[in-house]
Amino acid sequence: MSAKDYYEKDFYKELGVTKTASGDEIKKAYRKLARDLHPDKNPGNKHAEERFKAVSEAYDVLSDDAKRREYDEARNLMASGAFRGFGGGAGPGAGGTAGFDMNDLFRTASQNAGGGGMGGFSDLFGGLFNRGTAGSPGAGRARAQTGADLETEVRIGFADAVNGVTVPLGITERATCPTCHGIGARPGTVPRDCPVCHGTGLTTRNQGSFAFSEPCANCHGTGSIIDDPCPTCHGERTVVQTRRLTTRIPAGVSDGQRIKLAGKGEPGPGGGPNGDLYVVVHVTAHELFGRAGDNLTLTVPVTFPELALGTTLTVPTLSGSVSLRVPAGTSDGRKFRVKGAGVTRKGVTGDLIVTVDVAVPQKLSSDAKTALEAFARTQTADPREAITRALRSRDGAAAGSSS
Repeated sequence: MSAKDYYEKDFYKELGVTKTASGDEIKKAYRKLARDLHPDKNPGNKHAEERFKAVSEAYDVLSDDAKRREYDEARNLMASGAFRGFGGGAGPGAGGTAGFDMNDLFRTASQNAGGGGMGGFSDLFGGLFNRGTAGSPGAGRARAQTGADLETEVRIGFADAVNGVTVPLGITERATCPTCHGIGARPGTVPRDCPVCHGTGLTTRNQGSFAFSEPCANCHGTGSIIDDPCPTCHGERTVVQTRRLTTRIPAGVSDGQRIKLAGKGEPGPGGGPNGDLYVVVHVTAHELFGRAGDNLTLTVPVTFPELALGTTLTVPTLSGSVSLRVPAGTSDGRKFRVKGAGVTRKGVTGDLIVTVDVAVPQKLSSDAKTALEAFARTQTADPREAITRALRSRDGAAAGSSS
């Protein structure tokens, strides 16, 4: 892939974000796409695999402030046509300099823009392609970078979310080939330096008045030719494998929460540090309990006599049960608080909020119906006194206006 191909890629469009998107917006967009396009979710889907690679490449550049700045600078300069016809008005002997190098162009553009810290073409595209220019220190060796972040999902039970649990994880990722140890060649053989780029991985081509450095087409930017590929990775140097590990889900985790495991992502290219692993936790709903922050919630059905006369309820908790005294005359929907029976998180324990709910029988026996009718005849207080008073007042006003 040439430098031109690289800067013409629209990484913002690839992630579905604007050019002014914040780092958090870029990260959120990438994680959603990576989750939807991950090979584990799309086995055998080549289109999803290519899209997964594309969004990963876009995120690798846009998530790094330095790379993003260089990428934006390059696209802006190229889009503006700043280099078209450069040097065309002055040739040798006319006060001009023929064959200007792109280093001079980018350095001048950076200084004019106040960039100051941009060291020319090799710094700009060398960072993007992870390789130095020919003859430069470290040429032919991959520049150390932080590995890609990974994301996986795990489902746990409601009680495990409250109390914490240790879970196994299976991470599908690209890793160094165990057979050739990342060389790409069959064990016992070694790659040879590319005869075109002489092991640098870059070639330089002149285009008009300036020169482009780009990944070598003969070795695809690797700097080496593999005559006898490794039988395991077929010269790719990496293989897709599933890594097994266990992690502790902390007590009090909520549904949808993302847990960061620092340094558990993909290994960094060129010996760089590992990226991070993000675990998205899904919590299965409980048949009895709900959750509101650090408080657990529970609705307990009761009868009308229990609320009218008062009662003692045996209420379940996640760890056992407690006795709850309901005083006489309790109204339907009243909430009671059981201290310390909720979720413990960061040293703070929530409560259990119990709501009493009158269970109205769907069918009544003849004895029960007779008893209820007798009870109703004994009631003299109007439970809807305020509503009755308002209706009477409205009816009186209506009668007065009609007369």
